Amino acid sequence: MTPPPSALPPELQHWLGDLDVWLLGEGRHRRPWHKLGAHPQAVDGTPGTVFAVWAPNARGVSVLGDFNAWSEAAHPLQRQHPSGVWLGWVPHVGPGHLYKFAVHGADGQRVHKADPLARDTEGPPGHASRVAPGLSAPRRPEAHGNPPVRPHGARGDRPMAVYEVHVGSWRRPGGPHTLPHWDDLARDLVPYVADMGFTHLELLPISEHPFYGSWGYQPTGLYAPSARYGSPQAFARFVEAVHRADLQLLLDWVPAHFPTDAHALARFDGTALYEHSDPREGYHRDWHTLIYNYGRHEVRSFLVGNALYWIEQYGVDGLRVDAVASMLYRDYSRPPGEWVPNRDGGRENYEAIAFVRELHDTLHAEAPQAVTVAEESTAFPRVTASERDGGLGFDHKWNLGWMHDTLAYLALDPVHRRWHHDKLTFSLMYAHSEDYVLPLSHDEVVHGKGSLLNKLWGDRWQQLAQLRALYAWMYAHPGKKLLFMGSELAMPTEWNHDAELDWGLLHQPGHAGVQRLVRDLNHRYRQHPGLHERDTDPGGFSWLVVDDAEHSVLAFARLGHRPSDTVVVVANFTPVVRHGYRVGLPDVAPVGLWQEVLNTDSAHYGGSNCGNHGRVQAEPVGQHGHALSVALTLPPLAVLWLQPECPE
Repeated sequence: MTPPPSALPPELQHWLGDLDVWLLGEGRHRRPWHKLGAHPQAVDGTPGTVFAVWAPNARGVSVLGDFNAWSEAAHPLQRQHPSGVWLGWVPHVGPGHLYKFAVHGADGQRVHKADPLARDTEGPPGHASRVAPGLSAPRRPEAHGNPPVRPHGARGDRPMAVYEVHVGSWRRPGGPHTLPHWDDLARDLVPYVADMGFTHLELLPISEHPFYGSWGYQPTGLYAPSARYGSPQAFARFVEAVHRADLQLLLDWVPAHFPTDAHALARFDGTALYEHSDPREGYHRDWHTLIYNYGRHEVRSFLVGNALYWIEQYGVDGLRVDAVASMLYRDYSRPPGEWVPNRDGGRENYEAIAFVRELHDTLHAEAPQAVTVAEESTAFPRVTASERDGGLGFDHKWNLGWMHDTLAYLALDPVHRRWHHDKLTFSLMYAHSEDYVLPLSHDEVVHGKGSLLNKLWGDRWQQLAQLRALYAWMYAHPGKKLLFMGSELAMPTEWNHDAELDWGLLHQPGHAGVQRLVRDLNHRYRQHPGLHERDTDPGGFSWLVVDDAEHSVLAFARLGHRPSDTVVVVANFTPVVRHGYRVGLPDVAPVGLWQEVLNTDSAHYGGSNCGNHGRVQAEPVGQHGHALSVALTLPPLAVLWLQPECPE
């Protein structure tokens, strides 16, 4: 009998070895993309491609594509027991060919599915996978001379200022209706981010997704960069450009849920394979998506392997993990009676917690330079503690409480702020409980929330002044920093993913001034060790004025390891100029001059130029429990940074 044209040749009979089968079944295959998906392989000089897909409950699987006129019958695959993987080799198929899997499901339905481990796609509106070239050698971020933010197990002492970007709407050089290419972004975005002084570039999810308006948060092809912006090779060039600019690259990553599109993971083999069968566990009510079954070994391999894939194959520096809270709790956004308790009757999702810890165990072992950031919106304990200490293992966690409180405070009329002083002070009660990132992200400028500028009280001059004050307050507050693109332009409108940012705003002095301020904040934040090297050390922060709610004035010191590293921060959140306001100084320097290293009311930034002429004299006058103090002119709705002029 002549074997079917997709049968494995003898040379490839061990493509999926016993160890692979065991590792996949145990959920411990760290690199499933090495064996599953489409892999160009020549046999006896004949080019061809191995196709492999996990569909354990399917009655039959074949591969169809532009090489066989999309025929379901032309190239059937063979099931490999006991792995549940279907395998075959198709001659004369190679990089660039489009394909899908025809799956005869356990439910009797016949569906055409995209490859879950495709490394390239045809891109929307099509759903086909594309055969990618053979795997490249692993790309290690450290090869670019770019050190990690911190090694795992140690606290962060490096500056981290993140510029968060939606690739399709930052700038559109080809016209308003044309999405940018990775090469455009390497040419324009990368040098801009470097010039602005950011340390990190973070991209909203770039894995293939059918609906552009999801911003990538409903991915169907976790292993493929979206073809909207170019080929995987072009994305690799972009990553290299990021590293040449001495920046680090973070990708938003979505292991919490996936869309219900028929061509993707949903009921992949006619059963709930990747998701839970019970909608109380497997259906996300808010987003109308499906939730991964973290208790299934092969699903964990798929997800953990995907995290490692982006780091190892493209050399990205880390992942910001989306919607972590929705993973950790079984009752997330569910009313009583519509969720399934854990084995102890509680709400914690033990399987998801184990998955997150396994993720970090793997990254710590295989890619210890990689950084992970949790978007986790609850008080779940020890998110950034190591797994061995009972934590989840993340490097950083978004501080959403700080964000909500600070924006709520600045939305108030200053007359009423005295009654809400705690909104600015409360964050310091827990600022060192985790390794935090202070986010002003895309989530705050969409869905009717208004732009950052328009959230703030007052007329346009007052709003611009408060936006400048907000940024200076944020950059001085303990925690890493994150700004969504356009924040530096003081956008007066919400973000629109169908258009580029309003770069024309920079022709207006007030908006150009905010951009100059953000650039200076980034560079000074990096230059002043006191603002970052003791970020997670409570001893690196000291309140100087915390109780002047009547005047809405606050002051604190950020302390480094040397007296000259000290930065004193003074904020006046009223539109009233205050002359002769005396602030006690930390005991780090003798009587002498302190430089006014930043004043958000400077005319350079669009302010009224009220201030202290660049420096002030410390005096032996006791104030706020300190022997030295300084009398300041506090500009309206502004923040000052002071640093001592002291010899080393």
